[in-house]
Amino acid sequence: MAETFLFNIAERVLAKIGNLSVEEVRLAFNVKTDLKKLEDTMFSIKAVLLDAERQQHQNEKLRLCMWKLRNIFDDAEDVIDDFKCEALQKQDAINNPDISNLKVRLLGSCCLPLSFSLKMSHKIKDINRRLGELATEWNSFALSQCNDSRHVFRRETVSFVDSSDVIGRDEDKENIISMLMKPSEDRNVPVIPIVGIGGLGKTTLVQFVYNDDRVNSLFPLKIWICVSEEFDLSRLLKLIIQSINKEERCDESTLEALQARLRSLLNDKKFLLVLDDVWNENQAKWVELRNLLRSIDGLRQSKIIVTTRSLKVASIMSSIRPYELKGLPLEDCLTLFTKWAFNDGDERHYPNLIRIGEEIVKKCKGVPLGVRTLGSLLFQKTDESDWIYIRESEIWRLEQHENDILPVLKLSYNHLQSHLQRCLAFLSLYKKDEIYYSEKVIRLWMANGLLEHSKQNQEREDVGKRYLNELLSRCLIQMEQDYWLFFTFKMHDLVHDLALDVSQKECKTVNSETETVDENVRHLLLWDEKLVGVPLIIQNASKESKTTYESLINLCLSNFKYLRALDLRNSPLTALPNSIGTLKHLRHLDLGGCTSLRELPRSFDKLRSLQSLYLGNTGLKQLPDSVQRLIELRHLVITIKATHLKEIRAGCWTSLQYLKLGFCRELKCLPEGMQYLKSLRTLDLQVCNSLVSLPRSLKFLTKLEHLCIGFCNSLNLKMEPEEEEDKDLQLSLTSFTLIVLDALRDLPRLLLQGSSSTLQRLRISGCPKLSVLPAWLPNLTSLQELEIEGCRNLSALPEGIDRLTNLRELRIGGCPELSKR
Repeated sequence: MAETFLFNIAERVLAKIGNLSVEEVRLAFNVKTDLKKLEDTMFSIKAVLLDAERQQHQNEKLRLCMWKLRNIFDDAEDVIDDFKCEALQKQDAINNPDISNLKVRLLGSCCLPLSFSLKMSHKIKDINRRLGELATEWNSFALSQCNDSRHVFRRETVSFVDSSDVIGRDEDKENIISMLMKPSEDRNVPVIPIVGIGGLGKTTLVQFVYNDDRVNSLFPLKIWICVSEEFDLSRLLKLIIQSINKEERCDESTLEALQARLRSLLNDKKFLLVLDDVWNENQAKWVELRNLLRSIDGLRQSKIIVTTRSLKVASIMSSIRPYELKGLPLEDCLTLFTKWAFNDGDERHYPNLIRIGEEIVKKCKGVPLGVRTLGSLLFQKTDESDWIYIRESEIWRLEQHENDILPVLKLSYNHLQSHLQRCLAFLSLYKKDEIYYSEKVIRLWMANGLLEHSKQNQEREDVGKRYLNELLSRCLIQMEQDYWLFFTFKMHDLVHDLALDVSQKECKTVNSETETVDENVRHLLLWDEKLVGVPLIIQNASKESKTTYESLINLCLSNFKYLRALDLRNSPLTALPNSIGTLKHLRHLDLGGCTSLRELPRSFDKLRSLQSLYLGNTGLKQLPDSVQRLIELRHLVITIKATHLKEIRAGCWTSLQYLKLGFCRELKCLPEGMQYLKSLRTLDLQVCNSLVSLPRSLKFLTKLEHLCIGFCNSLNLKMEPEEEEDKDLQLSLTSFTLIVLDALRDLPRLLLQGSSSTLQRLRISGCPKLSVLPAWLPNLTSLQELEIEGCRNLSALPEGIDRLTNLRELRIGGCPELSKR
């Protein structure tokens, strides 16, 4: 089963071996041959893994063998990561002229400690030995190579539905019929896309519309095609022709003959074409069919309805906004459930079962197929214990058949590429109804190595955004709110059940009642009434649990040496144990809200693999030097109680993408060394009440895209070009946000005019002393959104505002002096 994620793990390990620098391999000179042997073996196994994934459903022996491989591959990944960790330690020793590191630095770049080389050699030899022992069994399955072409197994749907079986879709039907009656306005093929997750009732709705008398009279010719597996032009033309003329056989016809025949059948005819269950995301394939349809006379009178689970498919096939189908109300769900759980009228005799049924129906969150599945499981069962069992069970643990809800939803999962499958499964660690924060999810994906290496040299954060957009497009997650820099989203409960189903041996949530945990689990969430969280995540502990909490952390530190992520947010800890420095693989550490934490341990600088570090709303007085030595940091959130941040040295934080200073109430200025943060893309300053200005060195941050400043009561931003070089600055700001700045009178011309060709969004809110907008504002010709709110003394917009020809949104509110004009 694809649930083992074996193909994705193999891809990732091979990429890591390939990305080992010559230096890193040379450092451990005695393992080069063993590494090459491991790489060759894994390449040969990976070549047939997709065939293994497809066969394992019918071969238990193969499935168990794949799990053995999975364990070996996981261990191989940990060993390869050891090289990176050791190289980072050595690089830090060379870059930081600390007398204690003198001996290491004098060794130069010739080798790592002999003890490390010997240890790595032993580990890799052991992995090769285990692969060798498994080779005979693996080869016995006679697997063959095949492409990674995710596909949907062919399904069949029909056009008829008994209207009495359709519950709660009357309004949707009227909306679609209204769209069918609306005349087409241009030459585009008139396509109405209906989008939603599997099981929501898209096909049923279209059947309901298709069989309506008004539609019958409106379209003399109706054609129903279930597209499903492959969007092949020749196949579709044959299906359409045979739907129009049941007697016609065109199996041997050429594509040219099929096109000519279809034109002859459809010319001057008004028709309704339904393309049900479309998965094709290849625009070229749709363009082939679209161009043929455009050549048919009278097309503007006709209509096409498309059902799909993908917003991307909808956007490819239609220029109109898709009709996004919603879940049924609870009352309609209960009616549907009763219809499937009882023979007509029998429900009157079982009021107690109906009360339990209401709770069962709520589990489905409005998805009709989910309701039908659970209703069918209880058909003709009148024992209350059977109903209670269904109510108390997770849906993914219940037995289901091919057309029940989870198998239908799983088609969407199977259609994902392997790396997306694993990222979706990871989301099962969150609670149902949890609000996900996009940037936090991306950090955790990144920490756990779930993001593929981009072939377009994208930053890893952008790869994560692409993954989330893909899941949004396929309706597997739903956007809640867009905050520009990040967004929040939710996952439907049934999709969460799907994620739980496919991640059973990958991710595990445990609490005080959990008796056993599979030793192969890769991501572990500790969850209890007093210990709540998301691998490894321990979060929101109550004050009473401080002792328990400390002992739990010590247990984790002593047992999880390969820990990649640790979330201690809002914990009552007053100090971290010095042993945290042993977690050399740790990439994500969240200490946000640890208000009792006053300092970091001496060993903190040993966490050289850290990519994201949250120190917001802590009790730290100053950021220690050890944090600047974390050269892999990409995401840093800080709260300190000092008036100055320690000067940033050249060579520090060269990978930093995101920096937030929050609640640094005594901070008076930022260091000029900000200029060394050459990779910085986002700078966020919040509640820094004593901050009076920004350093001019920000002009050297040519990759800075987002600057957000809020609730900094003393800050003014007057920053004019002063030197000759300032006139030709090429900066990259795309968004600039100012919120509640009591002292603000000026905007930073140096930064904004230097970003005139890139700035898309400017938001100014709650700045009472801002009386005029600068005359140079119309020079920001790339501006698409301008929002001004709560600037009560702003009296006029600058002349030439009409030069902002790219402006799409202009929002002005709470500016009484401006409204007088």
